Amino acid sequence: MTANNAVDNNASAVVDRENPSHSLTQLVGWQGQTVFYIAVAFTFFQIITAAFSPLSSQVLRSMHVGFLLLLTFALFRFRKGHVERAPWYDWLFGLTGFVLAFYHWIFEADLIQRAGDPTMVDLVVGVIVVALVVEGARRIMGWELPLICVVFIPYALWGRYLPDFMVHRGFDLDQVIDTLYLGTEGIYGTPTFVSATFIFLFILFGALLERAGMIQLFNDIALGTVGHQKGGPAKVAVISSGLMGTINGSGVANVLTTGQFTIPLMMRFGYRPQFAGAVEATASMGGQIMPPVMGAVAFIMAETIGVPYSQIALAAVIPALLYFGSAFWMVHLEAGRRNLVGLPKSECPNAWAAIKRQWYLLLPLVVLVYLLFSGFTPLFSGTIGMALTAVLILGQKAVGAARVLLLRVLFWVVLGILAAVLYKVIGLRIESAAIVLVGLLVVGTWFVKGGIETQKLLLQSFADAAKGALGVGMACALVGILIGIMQMTGLANDIARAILAVAGDNLLLALVMTMVVCLVLGTGLPTIPNYIITSAMAAPVLLEMGVPLIVSHMFVFYFGIMADLTPPVALAALAASSIAKESHMKIAITATKIGIAGYVVPFMAVYTPALMLQGGTWFDTGYVLIKAVISVGLWGGAASAWLLGPMTWPERIWATVAAFMLVVALPITDEIGFALAAAFLVFHWWKTKRGRAVA
Repeated sequence: MTANNAVDNNASAVVDRENPSHSLTQLVGWQGQTVFYIAVAFTFFQIITAAFSPLSSQVLRSMHVGFLLLLTFALFRFRKGHVERAPWYDWLFGLTGFVLAFYHWIFEADLIQRAGDPTMVDLVVGVIVVALVVEGARRIMGWELPLICVVFIPYALWGRYLPDFMVHRGFDLDQVIDTLYLGTEGIYGTPTFVSATFIFLFILFGALLERAGMIQLFNDIALGTVGHQKGGPAKVAVISSGLMGTINGSGVANVLTTGQFTIPLMMRFGYRPQFAGAVEATASMGGQIMPPVMGAVAFIMAETIGVPYSQIALAAVIPALLYFGSAFWMVHLEAGRRNLVGLPKSECPNAWAAIKRQWYLLLPLVVLVYLLFSGFTPLFSGTIGMALTAVLILGQKAVGAARVLLLRVLFWVVLGILAAVLYKVIGLRIESAAIVLVGLLVVGTWFVKGGIETQKLLLQSFADAAKGALGVGMACALVGILIGIMQMTGLANDIARAILAVAGDNLLLALVMTMVVCLVLGTGLPTIPNYIITSAMAAPVLLEMGVPLIVSHMFVFYFGIMADLTPPVALAALAASSIAKESHMKIAITATKIGIAGYVVPFMAVYTPALMLQGGTWFDTGYVLIKAVISVGLWGGAASAWLLGPMTWPERIWATVAAFMLVVALPITDEIGFALAAAFLVFHWWKTKRGRAVA
């Protein structure tokens, strides 16, 4: 058996590194019930702290990691495998991590007073918690990232004995543990803070909408709008995955959810298995760059560079549209090349009827977008979005069956008045009033037919969100070890200086080096640590070379995502291969062609930041957008060997050169690119028309 086949046979067991709970076997008996209630309690804790802010930031981070450790050791085994019961020692490890989370809560004042001078108990507790974080992360994501982080600890301790190019003054164990455990630079650093606040709420927001039927609504909209067109099934995959990306920032999770429907559908209508899997993998990975709910990295980026999340989301709009437009275009060309038809119109649902039936599910998304782009914080926006989703689900169950329209209208009016009373009269904050309103509706649905089932749906969504936060949360805590030590030793600055020394004034060389590092790290690391490590080393270099702040970090972010499409590992392709029953390497190679915009747009944005709305006028943005559309269109034709008709190898080379000229921002390259593109299109149109006339 070849290595490729071995990998493919194990594809069904692929682990989503951002949301590994998808690949878990559920625990049975009392253990399964216990894990369910722990997960629900974790979500309740996050909701209460988001709405009422009863704890300090340090305590919140500590308790968040404590819950993560408890669930991680309950759900993930020492060795990979599906086990329906957790051994006693895993429960002991998990409970130890959870109990020690209270250390920061109980001794908060004492720890503040003796900051920088830890006691022996502080050090022992710190060593245990750091060790549990490393082991918990290893169980979820494998050895690669934990091993990298563990190696940094002796590097910090014995730096004075290292060779000249790595030497630093060295630190004692108490200094290392003080940084990694007692401060906010280590495992409780910025990534953990973002995980404990923004990310968890947006994961819960997506889980509630999915349980309420948003996936079905998105599929119905996609099928109703493009399902009957040429190549309709694949276009459905692109649109439904793009819509899913607005509420779910996990690419592999999208493959494992929408792909169960779209990949078999594409194969049924004539698409090759490798192309069907590649379309779904490409479209699903785009979910991390699709506003308003982007991947977890976008929230970490906003907090790290100190800009509002709305600016990150706004900068991502045009690149996201280009990415999905590129995938849509490649699907259209493949359908033309193979003469693939769409679904019969009679088999496609009515998109407008689906919206009228479940229009209320779109309201939370609309409100979320409005709040984010109106300057409200992601924490506030996520809390309101999540609460509104719960209110709509519960309220719809409470009065949805009422036949009298007046009663339904009266119910929502009374609910609005009650919210106003909680906010204006009682004086609760808006987010606190929203959570109280949800609680009152929960009580009210006890007395409504089907209300208990609706409450169970909410609780299941709470459990899903808590389990879905494990991969992201543990990665954030673990990578804090690396961040803390890099800050202590100044390693990030040393690496940045080394990159500058190699690249000199050559921006293109620095960009290529950064891209390669991102893609290589992405073969073994999830997107979050990939971004954090690379941005700490390379983003300052790009910034010093004149690349705008957001653009330099988005460059790193994009290639961290594209690593999941790029061979040899290509985790998104591996997930798709488990459904398409095709070699994951073939799917990965095809996915890199379909997702060409993901490789091209970051370079264009660096040379023309107006593409990400960073500087320049609207004319500049429109000009670079036209260049991007033409270049992506030409690259798509060259990759698929089809545009208006078949393309010969000379034509494909011609189109590729024209597209490349439009990307490279050098003197006269735009003029050359436009001239080559125009000449090629005229020639290709003439050749195709003549060929059809002869035929």
